[in-house]
Amino acid sequence: MVRLQTNVSDHEQSAQQIGRVMTPPVERNALSPIATKVICTVGPASLKPKVIRRLQKLGVSLFRINLSHTPVEAVGPAIAFLREHSSVSICLDSEGAQIRTGKFTNAPAKLKKDSLIQVHRHPISGNAQNFNLTPLATIELLELGDLITIDFHAVVAEVMEIEGDRVVLRIRQGGRVGTNKACNVHREIDLPAITAKDRQAIEIGRAAGVDHFALSFANRPEDVQEMRALIGPGMTLISKIESRSGIANLDEIARLSDAILIDRGDLSRQVPLEQIPGQQKAIIGRVKALGRPVFVATNLLESMVHSPVPTLAEINDIYNTLDDGVDGLVLAAETAIGKFPAGCVEMVVKVIAEYERTK
Repeated sequence: MVRLQTNVSDHEQSAQQIGRVMTPPVERNALSPIATKVICTVGPASLKPKVIRRLQKLGVSLFRINLSHTPVEAVGPAIAFLREHSSVSICLDSEGAQIRTGKFTNAPAKLKKDSLIQVHRHPISGNAQNFNLTPLATIELLELGDLITIDFHAVVAEVMEIEGDRVVLRIRQGGRVGTNKACNVHREIDLPAITAKDRQAIEIGRAAGVDHFALSFANRPEDVQEMRALIGPGMTLISKIESRSGIANLDEIARLSDAILIDRGDLSRQVPLEQIPGQQKAIIGRVKALGRPVFVATNLLESMVHSPVPTLAEINDIYNTLDDGVDGLVLAAETAIGKFPAGCVEMVVKVIAEYERTK
């Protein structure tokens, strides 16, 4: 555990300044003179010169590099590409304390109900009978009877045997599973707050002048302190709330951070779906009372990953999220791998502009 003396007043000053830091010095689109921040996750769909320039013109405040889906060797080139084509600030978002599936040879693999699957400690190419969980040491933390959900409950498995460097799972609910899919054990698992890959990427980011960092799965104050020590002074630290532990320790996490990001997707792995809207409102209220900016991510325009037009429910969700008092919205899959990255940002900007016009 890293022990760090934290000057709260410094963080308060940083939180007050975060809006100015995150706003790119560019002329905004005439249709969208908005105050609310738009954070855009980059990926194969958006890492194109024309798209990046268009997103900047639309008023994106921050480009997010998601380390959960970015190889460490691609971090430096991604930063360089964004710098070449944009003046928007960049944020490195850590993998953090999460469990994921390893690599599958032919993804997705179909896991049949009641079949027995072996999870291995040593790296293998996954298939419907054998695969890895990452970090690889995860299997050392599992216990007989543990229930594991994979890819937002697409598959549910139970730990049946533990034998040295392998664990046998019985599939209780079958489905398809692919590479790097999020997993959740139905009890608290103590994982490192920052992975070895995170440390490498942060070093690359700092050397390149990146000054925004996000901590995934901020579960306790000590996690934030460890990340603060790693990124160094003067950096903007956004802590992500996506677990029951993060909610329980929210106030102290927020005090130690420059901003809070609610990741509704990962949070829904631990909190029942019907409780997510109420939790969102409660978290926003608590964070705002502490004087910190708060952002919301996940499923804002999920249909626009494939469709050029969103659903009315999505537009209503965005409007009501703004009405909850959020300071910014985060697009993830929509702009990282979706077919219409610029269209998604334009739609969000339009809804924000309409909300701000009527309030």
